[in-house]
Amino acid sequence: MKKFLATIAAAACLLMPAQIQAADYPSAEEVKAKLANVEGAVFDIGKPNVAYEKYFTGQTYHASLAKNSIGVSNVTFIDGAHTFWHKHHGTCQILVTESGAGYVQLWGQEPVELKPGVVFTVPEGVKHWHGAAPGKMMQHLSIMQSNSEVSTEWLEPVDDKFFESLRRQS
Repeated sequence: MKKFLATIAAAACLLMPAQIQAADYPSAEEVKAKLANVEGAVFDIGKPNVAYEKYFTGQTYHASLAKNSIGVSNVTFIDGAHTFWHKHHGTCQILVTESGAGYVQLWGQEPVELKPGVVFTVPEGVKHWHGAAPGKMMQHLSIMQSNSEVSTEWLEPVDDKFFESLRRQS
Protein backbone atom coordinates (compact mmCIF):
# COMPACT_ATOMS: atom_id res chain seq x y z
CA MET A 1 0.00 0.00 0.00
CA LYS A 2 2.81 2.41 0.90
CA LYS A 3 4.55 1.74 -2.42
CA PHE A 4 1.32 2.30 -4.30
CA LEU A 5 0.63 5.61 -2.55
CA ALA A 6 4.22 6.75 -2.89
CA THR A 7 4.07 6.20 -6.64
CA ILE A 8 0.87 8.22 -7.08
CA ALA A 9 1.63 11.73 -5.64
CA ALA A 10 1.37 15.34 -4.40
CA ALA A 11 0.77 18.12 -1.96
CA ALA A 12 -0.45 21.62 -2.62
CA CYS A 13 1.97 23.86 -0.84
CA LEU A 14 3.00 27.31 -2.00
CA LEU A 15 5.97 28.86 -0.27
CA MET A 16 4.77 31.79 1.81
CA PRO A 17 6.48 33.74 4.57
CA ALA A 18 6.28 32.06 7.97
CA GLN A 19 4.14 33.79 10.58
CA ILE A 20 5.30 31.77 13.57
CA GLN A 21 8.40 29.83 14.43
CA ALA A 22 8.66 26.05 14.31
CA ALA A 23 9.63 26.19 18.00
CA ASP A 24 6.00 27.17 18.75
CA TYR A 25 4.80 23.74 17.60
CA PRO A 26 4.67 20.60 19.74
CA SER A 27 7.52 18.19 19.03
CA ALA A 28 7.04 15.37 16.53
CA GLU A 29 7.23 12.96 19.49
CA GLU A 30 4.32 14.75 21.21
CA VAL A 31 2.28 14.60 17.99
CA LYS A 32 3.05 10.88 17.54
CA ALA A 33 1.97 10.23 21.14
CA LYS A 34 -1.37 11.97 20.46
CA LEU A 35 -1.80 10.09 17.20
CA ALA A 36 -1.29 6.79 19.00
CA ASN A 37 -4.78 7.37 20.39
CA VAL A 38 -6.24 7.71 16.88
CA GLU A 39 -4.72 4.77 14.98
CA GLY A 40 -1.18 6.18 15.01
CA ALA A 41 1.01 7.77 12.39
CA VAL A 42 1.44 5.71 9.23
CA PHE A 43 3.91 7.99 7.44
CA ASP A 44 6.49 10.52 8.58
CA ILE A 45 4.87 13.54 10.25
CA GLY A 46 7.43 15.92 8.80
CA LYS A 47 7.97 19.47 9.96
CA PRO A 48 5.70 22.21 11.27
CA ASN A 49 3.89 23.70 8.27
CA VAL A 50 4.68 27.31 9.19
CA ALA A 51 5.14 28.35 5.55
CA TYR A 52 1.38 27.93 4.95
CA GLU A 53 0.05 28.80 8.36
CA LYS A 54 -1.63 31.92 7.03
CA TYR A 55 -3.94 29.60 5.01
CA PHE A 56 -4.80 27.23 7.89
CA THR A 57 -6.48 27.55 11.23
CA GLY A 58 -4.38 25.84 13.88
CA GLN A 59 -1.19 23.87 13.55
CA THR A 60 -0.30 21.39 10.84
CA TYR A 61 2.72 19.32 9.90
CA HIS A 62 3.86 18.52 6.36
CA ALA A 63 6.01 15.69 5.01
CA SER A 64 6.72 15.40 1.31
CA LEU A 65 6.73 11.71 0.37
CA ALA A 66 7.25 12.05 -3.40
CA LYS A 67 8.20 14.90 -5.71
CA ASN A 68 7.79 14.04 -9.36
CA SER A 69 5.18 15.04 -11.92
CA ILE A 70 2.79 13.84 -9.23
CA GLY A 71 3.47 14.77 -5.63
CA VAL A 72 2.42 13.01 -2.45
CA SER A 73 2.42 14.71 0.94
CA ASN A 74 1.41 13.59 4.39
CA VAL A 75 -0.40 16.38 6.24
CA THR A 76 -1.11 16.15 9.97
CA PHE A 77 -3.82 18.44 11.38
CA ILE A 78 -3.78 19.05 15.14
CA ASP A 79 -6.80 19.76 17.37
CA GLY A 80 -9.29 20.89 14.73
CA ALA A 81 -6.81 22.56 12.38
CA HIS A 82 -8.14 22.95 8.85
CA THR A 83 -7.46 24.79 5.61
CA PHE A 84 -9.09 27.97 4.41
CA TRP A 85 -11.33 27.65 1.37
CA HIS A 86 -9.17 27.19 -1.72
CA LYS A 87 -9.08 25.99 -5.35
CA HIS A 88 -6.47 23.96 -7.19
CA HIS A 89 -5.90 24.98 -10.80
CA GLY A 90 -4.39 22.54 -13.27
CA THR A 91 -4.99 19.44 -11.14
CA CYS A 92 -7.50 17.62 -9.03
CA GLN A 93 -6.56 16.70 -5.44
CA ILE A 94 -6.92 13.23 -3.98
CA LEU A 95 -7.18 13.02 -0.19
CA VAL A 96 -6.50 9.65 1.47
CA THR A 97 -7.38 9.68 5.17
CA GLU A 98 -4.83 7.80 7.27
CA SER A 99 -5.86 8.41 10.87
CA GLY A 100 -8.12 10.49 13.07
CA ALA A 101 -11.31 12.28 12.09
CA GLY A 102 -11.94 15.21 9.79
CA TYR A 103 -14.00 16.74 7.03
CA VAL A 104 -13.77 17.89 3.44
CA GLN A 105 -16.39 20.19 1.94
CA LEU A 106 -16.95 21.28 -1.63
CA TRP A 107 -18.53 24.71 -2.10
CA GLY A 108 -22.34 24.47 -2.05
CA GLN A 109 -22.35 20.91 -0.67
CA GLU A 110 -22.53 19.36 2.79
CA PRO A 111 -19.27 18.38 4.51
CA VAL A 112 -18.08 14.79 4.01
CA GLU A 113 -16.63 12.98 7.01
CA LEU A 114 -13.04 11.80 6.66
CA LYS A 115 -12.07 8.69 8.62
CA PRO A 116 -9.21 6.23 8.08
CA GLY A 117 -9.43 4.63 4.66
CA VAL A 118 -11.72 7.27 3.12
CA VAL A 119 -10.50 8.47 -0.28
CA PHE A 120 -11.99 11.71 -1.63
CA THR A 121 -11.24 13.42 -4.94
CA VAL A 122 -11.60 17.20 -5.16
CA PRO A 123 -12.21 18.12 -8.82
CA GLU A 124 -9.94 20.68 -10.46
CA GLY A 125 -11.00 24.29 -9.89
CA VAL A 126 -13.61 23.49 -7.21
CA LYS A 127 -13.63 25.63 -4.07
CA HIS A 128 -13.18 23.46 -0.96
CA TRP A 129 -11.63 23.09 2.47
CA HIS A 130 -10.43 20.08 4.50
CA GLY A 131 -8.92 19.26 7.86
CA ALA A 132 -9.46 17.76 11.28
CA ALA A 133 -12.87 17.74 12.97
CA PRO A 134 -13.30 20.23 15.84
CA GLY A 135 -11.07 19.16 18.74
CA LYS A 136 -9.73 16.13 16.82
CA MET A 137 -6.55 15.23 14.98
CA MET A 138 -6.33 13.87 11.47
CA GLN A 139 -3.74 12.79 8.94
CA HIS A 140 -4.25 12.53 5.22
CA LEU A 141 -2.20 12.08 2.11
CA SER A 142 -2.61 14.81 -0.47
CA ILE A 143 -1.98 13.61 -4.02
CA MET A 144 -1.80 16.09 -6.90
CA GLN A 145 -0.03 16.76 -10.17
CA SER A 146 3.05 18.92 -9.74
CA ASN A 147 4.19 21.14 -12.59
CA SER A 148 4.47 24.81 -13.59
CA GLU A 149 0.81 24.93 -14.68
CA VAL A 150 -0.51 23.86 -11.25
CA SER A 151 -1.40 26.48 -8.66
CA THR A 152 -3.48 26.92 -5.52
CA GLU A 153 -5.74 29.93 -5.06
CA TRP A 154 -6.22 30.59 -1.34
CA LEU A 155 -9.51 32.17 -0.34
CA GLU A 156 -11.35 33.10 2.88
CA PRO A 157 -11.33 31.16 6.17
CA VAL A 158 -14.10 28.67 6.90
CA ASP A 159 -16.80 30.30 9.06
CA ASP A 160 -15.92 29.60 12.71
CA LYS A 161 -19.54 29.16 13.78
CA PHE A 162 -20.20 26.67 10.99
CA PHE A 163 -17.00 24.75 11.76
CA GLU A 164 -17.87 24.50 15.46
CA SER A 165 -21.33 23.17 14.51
CA LEU A 166 -19.51 20.11 13.12
CA ARG A 167 -18.41 19.23 16.67
CA ARG A 168 -21.84 17.72 17.34
CA GLN A 169 -21.46 15.46 14.30
CA SER A 170 -17.95 14.12 14.90
